[in-house]
Amino acid sequence: MTAISRGETPVPEGLRFVHLGFGTDAVEYESAWQEQRRVHAARFADEIPDTCLLLEHQAVYTAGRRTSEDERPLDGTPVVDVDRGGKITWHGPGQLVGYPIQKLPRPVDVVAHVRRLEEALIRVCADFGVEGTRVEGRSGVWVLGDPTEQRPALGGLQLDFDPRTADELFDPRLNGPEYAPSNAGQRGEDRKLAAIGIRVAKGVTMHGFALNVNPDTTSFDKIVPCGIRDAGVASLSGELGREVTIAEALPVVEKHLADVLENAVLLPRAV
Repeated sequence: MTAISRGETPVPEGLRFVHLGFGTDAVEYESAWQEQRRVHAARFADEIPDTCLLLEHQAVYTAGRRTSEDERPLDGTPVVDVDRGGKITWHGPGQLVGYPIQKLPRPVDVVAHVRRLEEALIRVCADFGVEGTRVEGRSGVWVLGDPTEQRPALGGLQLDFDPRTADELFDPRLNGPEYAPSNAGQRGEDRKLAAIGIRVAKGVTMHGFALNVNPDTTSFDKIVPCGIRDAGVASLSGELGREVTIAEALPVVEKHLADVLENAVLLPRAV
């Protein structure tokens, strides 16, 4: 694992970025998780400033605490169960992952922290010419789909008979590419560009975000991403119709994370 003193991009206000590995140096999930715990302990002890680990992961499925059994891969693909919030997702090549490890005032306002991460990533998308937004009740950054009446029929069915909304037991993993999360754009549906799942321990954040830059989004088709059955996933490259690289996205992500996290007025949660 890359030591914390290497690969840093210092920020005058105190937030620093540590690059753990990209491309052929993509990081195995368990190794990054162990490094998170080490940095978390150091931040809690005030031995280091707020620190954001940035990396690509080797391909892996991870499941947050709320993941249901019927959202996991059907073929027995291994899943790493983790201590963050949220449900199941995929990490892998072409996805820029960030773990901001930040000390917050107590009692911690978790929602405000998530909103700050969303805001930074919405700004990243805007810099690339993609309109990212929030969807009420669903964390992360989204590209909104077409109005319902303008979406194409699925499998020859009218939208009024969409089995995903009419059948609680409908499983998109078993029903062909027309229902696959990776094809949400073709269906004119909402699709997630960046997922967010965090944990706060001792007033210090862990885990963070995953921004789809240029991954193979069909990797999400084995699962029910984030437990959402009526939307899908997207990438910057797919939305723009051109290749966007991790190297291209990295400085833009750092710029907006630094701006949002360093300039935010951190307040404790109202009780």
